[in-house]
Amino acid sequence: MSISITVNGEPRQYPEGTVLTTVIGELVTPGSRFAVEINREIVPRSQHGDYRLRPDDQLEIVTAIGGG
Repeated sequence: MSISITVNGEPRQYPEGTVLTTVIGELVTPGSRFAVEINREIVPRSQHGDYRLRPDDQLEIVTAIGGG
């Protein structure tokens, strides 16, 4: 069975039981600095592997861009 979530404003489908690190692995370049918010709450990096996606979760993944 799959669940529907929204990631950065785009609807996505994932299998039930998917953890947050799966989504991060698909969207974030390794070594990038980023932050994750789910349903308007920041999720600490230490909890990324424990958080199981739920139907209708609203994710925002923001990456830091260097420059000067």
